[in-house]
Parts: sequence; C-alpha cells; structure tokens
Amino acid sequence: MKKILVLGSTGSIGLNTLEIARSFQNKFKIVGLTSNNNISLLEKQIEEFHPEAVVVVNKEKAAELKTKVAGKCAVLSGEEGLLEITRRGNYDILVSALVGFAGLAPTIEAIKQKKRIALANKETLVTAGEIIIGLCKEYGAELIPVDSEHSAIFQSLIGEKKETINKLILTASGGPFLNKDKTELEHVTIAEALKHPNWKMGNKITIDSATMMNKGLEIIEAFWLFGLPKEKIEVVIHPQSIIHSMVEFIDGSIKAQMSSPDMKLPILYALTFPERYNFSSVKTDFARINKLTFFEPDFDKFTCLKMAYHAIEEGGTAPCILNAANEVAVEKFLSGKIRFTQIPELITDALEKIVCHKKADMPAGEAGLDLIFESDFKTREYLTKKHS
Repeated sequence: MKKILVLGSTGSIGLNTLEIARSFQNKFKIVGLTSNNNISLLEKQIEEFHPEAVVVVNKEKAAELKTKVAGKCAVLSGEEGLLEITRRGNYDILVSALVGFAGLAPTIEAIKQKKRIALANKETLVTAGEIIIGLCKEYGAELIPVDSEHSAIFQSLIGEKKETINKLILTASGGPFLNKDKTELEHVTIAEALKHPNWKMGNKITIDSATMMNKGLEIIEAFWLFGLPKEKIEVVIHPQSIIHSMVEFIDGSIKAQMSSPDMKLPILYALTFPERYNFSSVKTDFARINKLTFFEPDFDKFTCLKMAYHAIEEGGTAPCILNAANEVAVEKFLSGKIRFTQIPELITDALEKIVCHKKADMPAGEAGLDLIFESDFKTREYLTKKHS
C-alpha cells in the first residue's frame, strides 16, 4: 500500500490522481490533500479519503474548514502549511500538482524527505532545474514526470543509453488558435482561449497552451530532466494529441509513446513505475483515429517558444524571470486587464528590465535558491506596478 500526498487535490491533476486512487483502493492510500481555497470540494475529499492532514493556503478558508471537519483530520494553513505537510514524511509519493512557482518550496521539502516526486508542476524545474536535479541526487529522491510529454520521453528512454539519443521531439496540439492568423489573436476572448481542443486542464495551463508558453516551459523542463542541450530538443505540432512525444536515436530509429489524451495514464505510471497496473478506464481505438498529422510550429505567431529557448541559453535566473512574468501576464489576461497578445509583451518587458543573474554568479547548490526567490519577487513586483 503506497501512501500518497497530493498537493493541489482540487485541480485537474489532483482530481485525476484521486480517480486513480478510487480505482486502486488496495494499492494507494491518500494521507494528505491541499487546496488553495476550494474548501467545499476539499471537504468532500476528506469525507471520502480520510486523510491524516490537509492544507488550505487561504487562511480564512482554512479556519472555516477546520470548524466543518473538526476531529476528522488536521487542518493546516498558508504556505507554511504546505511546507509542514511535506516535512511530516508520512507518505511514499508526493504528487506535486500545485500551479506555478508555489510548487517549488514544498517539492524541495519532499526531496529532502527522500520521497518519490510525481512532478506535474513544471515550474519547479523551469525556475530551479539545476538545483532540483542536484538535490534529488544528494538525497536519493526519485523524480518521475507527470506531464504527458515528459512521461512519454521517460518511458521511451527506458533501457536506452543517453549517448544513443539524437534528439527529443515534444509534441504540441497547437492549442485553440492553431489555425488562426497572427493578426486575429489581437481580439480573442478569454472564453475562446480557454477552449482547448483536446485536454481538460486548469485555466492557467490552458492559457499557456493557447500562447504555447506551456510548450516553452516543457522545453526547459526537458532540458533539465534529460540532460540534453537545447539543440536536441524539438517541438512538432501534432493536433490529434495521440503521440505524446518521441525520441529519435542515432541510428534513425524513433520511439513514440501513444494513447488517447487522458492525464490519468501518465499519473498512474508515475505512481507505479517500474510496474504497470491493469487499467481499463482509458482505451485507444485506432480504428476511429482517421489520421495523425505533424508540422513545424510557427515561431513568429507563438513567440513564447522562442523566449523559452532564449531563457535556456541565458541560464541563471532567466527561466525564473520568464516563468514569473508569464504567471503575472496570464493572471492579468484572465482578469480582463490585458489583451491576449499582451501576454508575450509583458514577458519580453520583464526579460529586458529585470536583472538576470548569470549561472556563473549564482552560489552553487541550494544556496542559489535565494536568488531564484528574489528574481521571482522582483519580476512580479515590477509587472504588477507597471501594468496595474
């Protein structure tokens, strides 16, 4: 029986994780859950899964929930609650499904507890990839990717040698605006941007898919996960989202991991690796798939892809600045304060104006986290003040 702590249990990844736990009640036990402020759903999850402790980041909502579930489980609050629940160590696997930069600190605490990290929070590696990989090696923690693209690559590389890899090929659906002209993006609405053609995801990641920043962040994530230069990480548009990513080897062979687009599959694999469990909920019917198509992304229309490659090249705190600026820009778009096309404009502004600490100037190892947190704070402060 594997004990699981789910950070972000009321979000898309969290809900899918709990669906898996329902399907394998003799294999998994949920010992901890967290939510930002959705206490109505969290209360239902407490009633069903009986966790030992939960966290509500919003302290007022936490106090409200504490009254409602008195005696049923411990209720922690705030960012300090996220750190406390990960430090307790009463779990085997951490599902890191928090949205954005907020996932970094608690993931580090789980690494120090020498746990398996089922990583759905790509921002952890985007902002502090070198530090995270170093800490995993130092403490002996496992890092298993949950993103469908990185899970596909992870699975395709089993049994292979790194020196035989020619390149990684990340597939992208192209999002809701794949077939729109660049000039049409000026007037797209929030509702249009939230209509992803293939995946059911949270608002933030759905907007990231519309700008293709999600794929940009995945490029940086792959850079750290698999230790390959950016020149060996490519993106190809694959609108059907059946092939989740591919690996090309030096002999010309290509491995591709395929399935219907359902996040329960990569989540399940992260929980069970190196085993595979019999799971009949997701089936892929090739007789009903009319075609699989591929073509190059439009870097002129989706400038966020170029920014991601540039951030890898710059190194240091550049990816952190990129991520923080994107989070602020997406939040402003979702609240109706800026247009869709202003998202990359705000990111570019931050990359030009915020001081980027070069890799050579950063302290080695965990000591470099101070500069990561400082860059994140300064980027958010700058964009919030300038574009209030």
